[in-house]
Amino acid sequence: MTDAAEPGNELELEDDEVDDGNVLDDELDDGDDLDDEEVDRGGDGNRVHGGTARATLEYIARSLADTPDAVVIDGEERGRSVRYRVHVAPGDMGRLIGRRGRVAQAIRTLVRVGGARDGVETNVDFVDD
Repeated sequence: MTDAAEPGNELELEDDEVDDGNVLDDELDDGDDLDDEEVDRGGDGNRVHGGTARATLEYIARSLADTPDAVVIDGEERGRSVRYRVHVAPGDMGRLIGRRGRVAQAIRTLVRVGGARDGVETNVDFVDD
């Protein structure tokens, strides 16, 4: 049994095989072939285009509605932007819009922040059926 640590049994390594001891580089290499730019844009990996914005909108709309099961959100993607159309029960429309549209504007602002996190521009429309 030979041991590489014994004198005369040194291994010759190429420059790209040498471990420089940088643990951070080893931890960051997750094996995927995406560039950092693709990851920042949301990439095509497991992320849903505008997923944070949609989840935020759905949570807020269902929380405000008296009939949360009637909340339906349709999303339409166009390039780097997403338009969400919110359908609610007729009695809940006033709760989502609020006086002078203040609640609706606050919802749009929060959804815009969620979309910015994913690198997506968002627009929210409240549809009266």
